[in-house]
Parts: sequence; C-alpha cells; structure tokens
Amino acid sequence: MPDRRPPDRPWPRRSRLAIAAALGLVATLAAQSLPLPNTPGSLKFAAIGDNGTGDTEQYQVGQQMTALHKTFPYDLVIMLGDNMYGGQSPSDFVRKFERPYAELLKAGVIFRASLGNHDRPENVNYKLYNMEGQRYYSYVRGNVRFLALDSTQVDQKQLAWLEATLRDAKEDWKVPYFHHPLYSNAARHGSSVDLRVLLEPLFVKYGVDVVFSGHDHVYERVKPQKGITYFVSGAAGQLRRGNMRPDPNETAAYFDQDQSFMLVEVSGDQMNFASIARSGKVVDSGMIRRQARGTAQGAGEEDRVPVVTGGNDDGR
Repeated sequence: MPDRRPPDRPWPRRSRLAIAAALGLVATLAAQSLPLPNTPGSLKFAAIGDNGTGDTEQYQVGQQMTALHKTFPYDLVIMLGDNMYGGQSPSDFVRKFERPYAELLKAGVIFRASLGNHDRPENVNYKLYNMEGQRYYSYVRGNVRFLALDSTQVDQKQLAWLEATLRDAKEDWKVPYFHHPLYSNAARHGSSVDLRVLLEPLFVKYGVDVVFSGHDHVYERVKPQKGITYFVSGAAGQLRRGNMRPDPNETAAYFDQDQSFMLVEVSGDQMNFASIARSGKVVDSGMIRRQARGTAQGAGEEDRVPVVTGGNDDGR
C-alpha cells in the first residue's frame, strides 16, 4: 500500500527520495511543448475534478500544473466538485488545497469551485473557492460566460436562474461546469440521465458548446451530443484505474490509467484543449470550433454540428 502520510508530517528518507524523483520527472516532462497555441491575450484556464484527497498523487498533479503554468500562463482553474474528501476542517483545507496549489495561488491564479457530493454545503464560504457563498453562480472571462452549477441539488429555483442566465448571456461561449456528468461511460457511476433530462434541453436551446464535469475518476471526451462536447475530468486526485467502458457511439477519447487534469485555451471561435496525466504525458488534445448561430432560441439541432478535432496519444 502507498504511504498516505499527510504532507505536514516527516516522510521517511526512502519516501522523500521517491517523491523527489517523481517531481523531477514532472519538471522534465512539463518542459515539453503543449499542443495548445498559447496565443498572447487568449483566455487560458485549467480544469480539475475530484482532487481533494491530500494524497501524494494530488500533490504531484499540483506540481505538474505549476510547472506548466510557467510556459502556459493560465490564471483560472475551474473545479468540478469533490474538492474535499474526508475531514473538512480548516487544517484539511490547508493540507488538501492550499499546499498542493500553493505556487499557483501565490502567482495569482484564481480557483472557482463547484460543489460535489463529498463537499459540505458550507464550503461555499471558503474564500479561496471564490464562490462568494453561492451554490451556483456565473462570471465572465473574455468572451466566455462560465456557469458553475450545483448538480447535487438541482431545484426549480436553480433551473430558472440557469435559463435566465443562459438567455441573457451576450458572450460568444457559454461554458457550464458541475460535478455529475450528463454523459459518462465509466463503470462506477456513468451518465446522470435524470440530470440530463433537466439540463440538456436548456444547453441546446441557448447555444452551449462545451460542458465540463467530474464525479467519475477518469478522463473522457464524449463525441458531440446534440451539438455539445462533454468532458469528464474527475481524476485530479482520485483515480479508478481501468474503470472506463468506452461506448463507440459516445466515447471520442479516454484515459483511466493515471491521475489527470485539463488545460484549455479560448481564442475567438476556437477552443483548444489538452488532457494531461500526472506524469506530464498529453493523453488527449484537440480543438472545438464554435458554430455561429442566429438566435439561440431559433437554433435547431441541425445547426449545431461543431467542428471537433482531436486524438488520444494511446489510441483510445
């Protein structure tokens, strides 16, 4: 069994050497070029889900994120829920969030959380999650309207807020993110069909192109469904190795062999993405081109055929 000592306790010399070697590997691999344009002035962000374990693997993902930030200077991280497992005391927030991402926080990177089923409701008040006490909320970065939803408690009030926010948004891109995936082909949880019935009609009606979720502890890129590309990225801390059961009609790419996170870049009508393993290997990458539409309310499914290119390095 791996040593799960909290990072605030001394590690045995052998463990320290192993961690040093792993982090050295992280730094070496991070120096490789990313398959992202890295255009000056573009919107750059990262996505992590199911991260808050406090285990060595979470710290190593954080080190990889920090190393890549030096060459791909993103200033936003969207959090896809289950940001905290187990104890959620002030010291847990230090060990499971502030320390793993200390260098990013010091560099001014803003983390914006959504809640998962393991997160306590009062975590909306934790300052560094930037939720400002709200279970669901919206904000704008560049030409992107982000919508952080609470998929654990979807009530009529949240649905009314979601429709009004999508309807009134003037930004080119509308990007919802939340914990439970509408589409997933992992064995442990899979698709949240009841949630899909509630949310997908609104996403289609108001011209959403991309959705990010976690919950299943794997990475999956789903083929466009009704014009929308869905990402499952729930392995920034937790991992269910070998848990994917890819569906040829839905799964475009997947990775279930290591912890992972995503980097995303938006420039005009183009969104580039890369999924990166804890080792630094790029396991999937590609581009989504937003489709111009007249009025979102008048757009039919036939008008919503996005250009999506990408491929998994492992051929999956």
